[in-house]
Amino acid sequence: MSSHILFRGGRVFTPHGFAEAVLVRDGVIAAVGAEADLVRLSPAAEPVDLDGGLLTPGFTDAHVHPVQAGLERAKCDLSEVYGLDAYLSKVTDYALTNPHKEWIDGGGWDMSAFPGGLPHRSQLDFLDRPAYLIQRDHHAAWVNTRALELSGITRDTPDPADGRIERDPDGTPSGVLHEGAMDLVGLLTPRPTPADLDAALLDAQAYLFSLGITGWQDAIVGSYAGSDDQLPVYLSAASSGRLKARVVGALWWDRTRGADQIPGLTERRAKAEGLDRFRASAVKIMQDGIAENFTAAVIEPYCRCGGTGLSYVDPGLLKDYVKELDSLGFQVHFHAIGERAVRETLDALAGTDPGNRHHIAHLQIITPQDVPRFAALGVTANLQPLWATHHAQMDELCIPFLGDERSSWQYPFADLVRHGTRLAAGSDWPVSSADPLQGMHVAVNRTEPGGSAHASYPTAQTPFLPGQSINLRTIMTAYTAGSARLNRSPAGVIEEGRPADLVVLDRDPFTLDPKDIWTARAMMTFVDGECVHG
Repeated sequence: MSSHILFRGGRVFTPHGFAEAVLVRDGVIAAVGAEADLVRLSPAAEPVDLDGGLLTPGFTDAHVHPVQAGLERAKCDLSEVYGLDAYLSKVTDYALTNPHKEWIDGGGWDMSAFPGGLPHRSQLDFLDRPAYLIQRDHHAAWVNTRALELSGITRDTPDPADGRIERDPDGTPSGVLHEGAMDLVGLLTPRPTPADLDAALLDAQAYLFSLGITGWQDAIVGSYAGSDDQLPVYLSAASSGRLKARVVGALWWDRTRGADQIPGLTERRAKAEGLDRFRASAVKIMQDGIAENFTAAVIEPYCRCGGTGLSYVDPGLLKDYVKELDSLGFQVHFHAIGERAVRETLDALAGTDPGNRHHIAHLQIITPQDVPRFAALGVTANLQPLWATHHAQMDELCIPFLGDERSSWQYPFADLVRHGTRLAAGSDWPVSSADPLQGMHVAVNRTEPGGSAHASYPTAQTPFLPGQSINLRTIMTAYTAGSARLNRSPAGVIEEGRPADLVVLDRDPFTLDPKDIWTARAMMTFVDGECVHG
């Protein structure tokens, strides 16, 4: 494609409204405005016909796990099916087509497919090999008896401080390992080679480009839940030019350690200095688990089952750790699901430098008292909108155990906006779909997008807390300028002088019935004016 490109024939999403056309020269946006004016500026520019669609900035996913997703796509991938019979069929086919693999490993199963959210080891004991299958949310693993035997897990094995071993009534491990207990088996599975990791990253990059995603923040760069450190593959791909997306890696905070790991994090950050496409400038701290397995940190006990979840990092120590990271110029990227974890992370961020662009991801439950604190502290709310619907995990594994009042505090996007909170957005892929248009659909409608795994759930089209919906411009800005800002990316906005990281959508979602937002597709994706998809 020519170094001079004219995008025309549709509308252009800009911070101040819509424009007619965009002129790109040598990978940079040269002008935005009326088509006739831009034609006069560069009559020889190669035209790209938007065909009535919408030109947007490239999307930036502010919370995603591409390398892990790429690896899982090459393993026993259960994410595209649902239910025990379908899972076992996939596992059987994978075992038959991979007779030489020592382990059956992969993942993508959904807790809501099982009574009480829990599969059992016996369901995988037909296999002639150990099995380790990570749950869709990556907070639990389903294993068979052979895997438990190899790991030495018995009824006498204590739960780790940051996890739980599910047990039968007689104390025998049942085959589900939560959170930190996953490593008891996960670290025994075969390690991917550098070539495997490289292939996974490039496969994930191509897939994300196909969705219009031109940048991301990898939410865990380090060893977690049986996965290997991804830093070497990012450094290699960025150094060689194979990494074309604009990426920030959030270095994993080992919750079994303390401030002694900070010098090592600083050394890891330094390894990426000088690279054009990758920086390791953030630190990821996972403060709690998830509501479905009662490890999300809540203030009042869960209904029916009791307990208040887990705070993985002592809140008193957390403040000291964050203060030191902030003083070193690190951005802190928090995982917080329960309202206690959200409060603990906000408390830890009080007094930090807003210029470091700290953010809290997921934010399932926020007390009304804590909502205004985001804007007051300069903390960005990193939304994963796809989860804010009625689906099986929400209606069967969350709401009954959260209770009515706490359930009404879930995913308060509109309240955050009303209080002036900066927003970013992401997917948590492979936990959920990486498609930004599906996320935007949910943020606007608070219902499941058509074609999703949960679209046929009985209440999927009943809006979930509809008063918390936000408009399309707000959520599209979060996926573009908001997330790019977190990454300190020069892209994310269509204006003169910015890199030409752009997406051509096949239709203009602003002209669609809101219930059809999810139908829009990325037809072409550009990075620095180079077509990387379409």
